[in-house]
Order: sequence, then structure tokens, then C-alpha cells
Amino acid sequence: MPNQVWLTQLRKHRAIAVIRASNMEIGEKMAMAVASGGMHLIEITWNSDRAAELITKLRVKLPDCLIGTGTLFNVQQLKEAISAGAQFLFSPHVDVEMIDAAVAKDIPMIPGALTPTEIVTAWHQGASCVKVFPVQAVGGASYIKSLQAPLGHIPLIPTGGVTLDNAPEFIEVGAVAVGLSSELFPKKLVAAENWQAIAHHTTQLIQKLA
Repeated sequence: MPNQVWLTQLRKHRAIAVIRASNMEIGEKMAMAVASGGMHLIEITWNSDRAAELITKLRVKLPDCLIGTGTLFNVQQLKEAISAGAQFLFSPHVDVEMIDAAVAKDIPMIPGALTPTEIVTAWHQGASCVKVFPVQAVGGASYIKSLQAPLGHIPLIPTGGVTLDNAPEFIEVGAVAVGLSSELFPKKLVAAENWQAIAHHTTQLIQKLA
């Protein structure tokens, strides 16, 4: 998927559900719940149970969604994720070799960065956009806002501290999209398998970001 298509999808949907599951069946149910709530961008972290298998399965079960992966640490994992069908790739750090490998396959790569130097380095290397993580540790939405004057040309996706309540603020100050994990999947709701509540929260989030 070319970067331009990916960026169009980000600007259209504005939110990415990040699923980290220690049980593949639960991970699948988590994905189905947010999809039923209207989520179109779903990330399965690579350290989830049988992540590759789950990605392949969700590509079939959720044809209207883009299914990607994250928490990738090296080129080998990246290649395995692409083989499994991952449509976009997140990493918690900037790795030039990984960005190059993703660019060669025309798969959007979103490295994690925090400082302006890291963000610009990732962008110049060919990242489709940059994950700002952990954003809450450095001021949340105000930090994204402060980056806009010098770095407004770089699409930023804040994660790590984005909530159902503050997500709209990140979009308002210039983020292209936001990533949410535990906020979309509270432990109590997952443990109770209350997928209806998770779908409802997802719908509320999407309405706020529209």
C-alpha cells in the first residue's frame, strides 16, 4: 500500500486500535469488537500470541479494515509481518534498516520517536509518518502542538497516553491520527468479554473524531 493511500486512510479515520493480546482467540474478539464499533485501522502488536496467524486471519475476516502490526524490533520480524499480510508497520524506535526494508516493499513504516531530531531522522529516511511515543510523558497534546511550527510537514501519530477524552485534542493541534490501546480495551471489559461495551466505546471515539 503506497504511503499516499495510507495517509488518506489516516486522515479519514483518525484512530488506530492497538491490540496486545496474550491469547489469540481473545485478540480476535478484541479486533472484531472495535471493527463492529466502526474502527477501520487495527494494529496487532507483534508480541501478541500468534500475531502472524491473527493478522492473516483478520485480513480475511475484516476486508474493510486495514490490519497492521507494531512493536517490531528488527528486519526479520518486519519481513515475517509483511509475509503474514500486515498492511502497515509500527516500531517503538527509529531503525534505518527497518525503514529501508519497508520502503522497498512499499509498506507504510511508522517508527516511534520522541525528540525533534529523532522525528526528522525517521522522516528523512523514508518513514510514512512518525509515532510520537510516549506522548503523555512529554506534555501530551501541548507537545504535539509545539512541534507543528517547525515540523508541521511531518504526519505525527501520538500514542502512549491518548484517552477517549483527550483524543480529539490531539487531532485539533495537528496530529494526523492517534493510537489507543488500554483505553479502548480496559482490562475489566476484556476479562469479562464485554465486547458490546468495547464496541460502544469505539463508536463514541470515532464520533468525537469525525
